[in-house]
This record gives sequence, structure tokens and C-alpha cells, in this order.
Amino acid sequence: MRYGYLVLAVVGLVGTWWFNVASFAAGEDYLAGWFANAASSSAAVDILVAGLAACVFMVVKGRCLGWPTWSLVLLVVGSAAIAVAFVFPLFLFLRDRARTLEEVPA
Repeated sequence: MRYGYLVLAVVGLVGTWWFNVASFAAGEDYLAGWFANAASSSAAVDILVAGLAACVFMVVKGRCLGWPTWSLVLLVVGSAAIAVAFVFPLFLFLRDRARTLEEVPA
């Protein structure tokens, strides 16, 4: 399961930035494109709400695992600056890895 999360993170990074770069190269107004019509507005609200929920989840679960505050800030900022589709699966991979390492006796 852990490596499935990592594959999703890579797909999320490549998939989102492929279109981001194309948008920037075309000189499009990136943020205006989010709300250009009803369909894109629906998708924008969908990812904004899901992204907010993912950020709350990452902070709460990261604190439970004892992760430092700076790492949680990086996850939240990365969600906005890079892509939720990359950061959230990456978080799930890291969380699964941390939980597995805790189960291994020292």
C-alpha cells in the first residue's frame, strides 16, 4: 500500500505540473482559469475543500506522530504551492512508513 501512495504522489506531481507549465507557457491567467465556467468552478471548489480537509488531516495526524511543526507547515504550504494531488499521497506514504517503523522493536 505504501508504494501505491508514492506512485500516486508522482502521478499527482507530473499530472498537475504538466498542465500548470502548459498554462504558464500559453500566458493564461491561471487563477481566472479555475473559475472560467461552471465546470471548472465546480472542480476548483472541489479541490479547495478537499485540500483544506487534507491539510487539517495532515496536521492532526502529523502531530499525533510527533512530527515537528516545520514539517507540517511544509506539507500545508506544499499543498498550495505544488499540488494537493502530490502532497497528500506523499503524506500518506510518510505516515505509513513512520507507523511501520514504530512497530519495529529497537
